[in-house]
Amino acid sequence: MPTALLDLVLPPRCAGCDAAGALVCPRCAALLHGAPERRTPDPAPPGLPECWSAADYTGAVRRALLAYKEHGRTALAAPLAGALALAVAEGAGRRPVVLVPVPSSRLAGRRRGHDPVSRLADLAAAYLRAAGWPATAERLLLQRRRVADQAGLSSSQRAANLSEAFRVTAGRNVAVPRSWGGAGAVVLVDDIVTTGATLAEAARALGAAGITAPLAATVAATRRWERPSGRHRG
Repeated sequence: MPTALLDLVLPPRCAGCDAAGALVCPRCAALLHGAPERRTPDPAPPGLPECWSAADYTGAVRRALLAYKEHGRTALAAPLAGALALAVAEGAGRRPVVLVPVPSSRLAGRRRGHDPVSRLADLAAAYLRAAGWPATAERLLLQRRRVADQAGLSSSQRAANLSEAFRVTAGRNVAVPRSWGGAGAVVLVDDIVTTGATLAEAARALGAAGITAPLAATVAATRRWERPSGRHRG
């Protein structure tokens, strides 16, 4: 039986710690939602937008993301998108936003049976609008060629693997919402940032089409980032 269906017919268990009673228990929800801040990979690749995330990619947060992305627990989109919305809100500084998801490959989409990042972008934009924040989600990027699995690759290998990997969808123009008397921002979104190579290449592809993306937001960041004060973590 598919995992998504099991979530409907069986008592839920927390994706972060396996406790009974909820898809994400209060303790794991606090880990997921409780620390949105700027987490920029160190070293950062050229052209990387300013990166914001909701949590570190460890422990319960890592388990919840893997359950959603790789193991079919699609009901987790709601709490994960809530975390993404918090990261966007923290980074955008009350600017209206257009969320642009980093695209998955067609092969990954077929294997998973869903498009995890696009779903998170749609839900996060909906949550922001419900809070009175002008926000939309636009699928502006496509993969133009196959790329190798990024797992285990170094920063330079990831950059080479992703070079020229994305293109902007033909005939699409992005209109950034305006409100509160100021211009909005295009925000690239993904589930995780590791070296930043994927987000940097996505920003380059948008820039080549005349679309500037100054910000990126993710649910989580691996512990290879630099605090704004310059202190390192991990």
